[in-house]
Amino acid sequence: MKYVITGSIGHISKPVVQQLVKAGHSVSVITSSADRSKDIESLGAQPLVGSIEDRSFVTNSFSGADAVYLMIPPKWTLTGGWLEYQQAVADHYIHAIQGNKIKHVVLLSSIGAHMRKGSGPVDGLGYAEEELLKLKEVNVKMLRPSYFFYNLFGMAGLIKNMNIMGSNFGSSDEKLILVHTSDIADVVSEELLGLKFTGHTVRYIASDERHPKEIAQVLSAAVGKPGTPWVEFTDEQALQGMLQSQLPAPIANGYVELGAALRTGKMQEDYWKNKPQLGKIKLEDFAKEFVAVYNS
Repeated sequence: MKYVITGSIGHISKPVVQQLVKAGHSVSVITSSADRSKDIESLGAQPLVGSIEDRSFVTNSFSGADAVYLMIPPKWTLTGGWLEYQQAVADHYIHAIQGNKIKHVVLLSSIGAHMRKGSGPVDGLGYAEEELLKLKEVNVKMLRPSYFFYNLFGMAGLIKNMNIMGSNFGSSDEKLILVHTSDIADVVSEELLGLKFTGHTVRYIASDERHPKEIAQVLSAAVGKPGTPWVEFTDEQALQGMLQSQLPAPIANGYVELGAALRTGKMQEDYWKNKPQLGKIKLEDFAKEFVAVYNS
């Protein structure tokens, strides 16, 4: 089988590539950086260097593939709209799938994609899901991981400098659904290796379910500052904090909207109706990674 993997070889894609190569499949990896070519080749895969914002490149890259793994990577240098960027990339993927008559697609979507609108950076993934649903001759598995553990790395500075953790959500009784990239990679690998899915189906991915106050308790104790509280910010406070950290305005506004969707419970409501089996990584396991980042 021939697979095309988008997203270069990050925390999710790299172990997926390793699993596919180990199983004897032909794997090509799209990357925007020529510097990653040797690393990709060392995994036994073929690098395809170019931009996913280039429709011709994407279409040519998908040529001959039996299955493709799609992700829309963040673009931290955005000056225009985040949604417009995501929609453009999704459209290029759709065009390439149709042009090459791809039969199996695994999309890395997100919890909250069921909303379609109102969840910040997830809106573009909701758009990608909608467009893939229009492809009647293609089997699509839409994977919806929850809130990445890695997002919590951004809390290290708050603990160090302000003795708090927090965001514009967390004051309700609702737990935050967390996921580790290694658990995501396991599911992606399983779906791509099996290719047992037909039609258009959704699968949620989660590792742990913990209240933000409990998250603050575990992580602050791990870094030697036990009792650090979780504080819910207003949307305006969250926005100003991100802008002061030099995050581009389109991205900062997107994250504020995402936090508001978590605060109201709308972002996680479909997950609670379709709970998956939890993965292997728990908050206490992630705390060890958090300590390493905190100390660095």
